[in-house]
Amino acid sequence: MASAKRSQEMFERSKRSLAGGVSSNVRMAGPGRLFFDHANGSRICDVDGNEYIDYVLGQGPLILGHCPPAVMKEVQRALERGQLYAGQHKLEIVLSEKLQKIIPCAELVRYGNSGSEAVQAALRVARAYTGREKVVKFEGHYNGWFDNVLISVHPPLDLVGPRESPHSVPGSLGLVKSVLAETIVLPWNDLEVFKKAMERDGGNIAAVIMEPIMCNTGCILPVEGYLEGVREICDRYGIVLIFDEIITGFRVGLSGAQGHFGVVPDLATFAKGMANGFPVSCLAGKRKVMELIADGRVNHSGTYNSNVMAMAAAVATVTELEKDGGKVYRYITKLGRSLMEGLAERFESKSGRKILIQGLGPMFHLAFTSRDSIADYRTFLDCDMNAYWRFVDLLLDEGVRVIPRGLWYLSAAHREEDIKVTLQAVERALDRM
Repeated sequence: MASAKRSQEMFERSKRSLAGGVSSNVRMAGPGRLFFDHANGSRICDVDGNEYIDYVLGQGPLILGHCPPAVMKEVQRALERGQLYAGQHKLEIVLSEKLQKIIPCAELVRYGNSGSEAVQAALRVARAYTGREKVVKFEGHYNGWFDNVLISVHPPLDLVGPRESPHSVPGSLGLVKSVLAETIVLPWNDLEVFKKAMERDGGNIAAVIMEPIMCNTGCILPVEGYLEGVREICDRYGIVLIFDEIITGFRVGLSGAQGHFGVVPDLATFAKGMANGFPVSCLAGKRKVMELIADGRVNHSGTYNSNVMAMAAAVATVTELEKDGGKVYRYITKLGRSLMEGLAERFESKSGRKILIQGLGPMFHLAFTSRDSIADYRTFLDCDMNAYWRFVDLLLDEGVRVIPRGLWYLSAAHREEDIKVTLQAVERALDRM
């Protein structure tokens, strides 16, 4: 990186008016405090004129890359007709009918503005449907920043408690203590532990919420039979199964992880990839549950819900993703796997450090670890994050921007030339490391 002088000056200025100098605590992590000026396709440029191949992609939403013409054109066209009606409009119907066709659980949908909002709507309607209050979530899973789910996301090892019955560890100061009693934390990917926990308390559980792929921590895939087993046990005890598809939705395929694995939840939440970076989220679910929202018994409101810009972006994005039978997913998957293989080869030839790369291709995780696999949060803790952060810093110097926690995202805007340049940058970073 030639210079970060202007970014550094702007960060110091920002701290005087903006808490921490950033608008999301996630942006406090990682190398530097860069300020960006513009982006297009697979590239992003900072205020100092440095250009990077971008594998952050807005933390995942930009499935088509930065500023895709098909999306930007439709948003601009829609904005000429209005921004916010406080009423219904045609784009809502067009999008909803598309989602009904492609998402297995989407018999009815509702829209919001963020993934965290969608999760709260899902939990509320699940409690209303079951008449119960307790919720099960899993260690290492991020389901938003609200009190009742910001629990045991990345807890310190000395606070986690026994693996079979983990402690509920608050993820921030200021959480209401009562939520710790309402939220049961379990290890993910262990069907036997889940089965025993439900035998003890299944009759009191309203909902089980999980990332069907543990994207936020290690990009961990479910072990064979796990999702199917959880589905069967939830049915047995009358528990609402919620898939948090904020990341996996519209990234692993049009039908999300539920379509990929063939396991249909009762409710699912979507955001990120469905509108290529415009602020929108969706709660999709089976009619028998969603009717509680439809008839007004469960409140779901929001001034900015289904605003014109978000709906136009979502319709345009999904339309692009649908083309040629989802051809874009085959392309992104092939490109991502090529990058995964190239990274593994470079580390083997240029470095004595053992790494683990796992994921599907459209997103994957690179970890500095001696383990052959990462199956849950506690095995993820064996990753050498300090070494990885050093690697991320060196990559940034070489013009490649990645997420500090190990997750890489690919987009339809990336090209084979980007992969080639990235792998050359990796070689140089490893030489310096």
